[in-house]
Amino acid sequence: MNKNRFLLPPASCLLALVFLTSSCVNQFTSPPQILSGGINSQRSDGSPAYSSDGHYLAFASDRNRSRDIFLYDLQQKRLVDLPNLNRRDSSQDQPALSSDGRFIAYVSSERGKTDILVYDRTKQRSRLLSGGVRGSVRRPTISGDGRYVAYETSQLGQWNIAIVEWDIE
Repeated sequence: MNKNRFLLPPASCLLALVFLTSSCVNQFTSPPQILSGGINSQRSDGSPAYSSDGHYLAFASDRNRSRDIFLYDLQQKRLVDLPNLNRRDSSQDQPALSSDGRFIAYVSSERGKTDILVYDRTKQRSRLLSGGVRGSVRRPTISGDGRYVAYETSQLGQWNIAIVEWDIE
């Protein structure tokens, strides 16, 4: 059995790719949609993360001359305020959203090293989840209900996955 069979385009498009027929090319590409309302800036914007209900898009940006987290309401086409999340003396990056966008897990350098925090939009405050970790942390992800956060940690000399359950109440 050919292990790479799923890496090839459909057979009907192989010949078409040779001749650059647009009908198959369109199966692989679509024009990007550039949104208005503050989602893009003149600085580096990245690390996009959707809420699973499709209402919000979180991302990190250097638009304020430091790396900060932003939340974009896709229905109202505007940025949402995140009081007490971003700090002037640190960077916030790699956001992940709970299904309804209430919780944002992210990486922060607030304590002079990388940490994982979760911001609660209802309470307008963050909670440190990786306080006891001695190594670096990165790439948080959060469960739909916000109760579990998984992230990568180099605490044991190689990158491993840690899972934290925290009290969301």
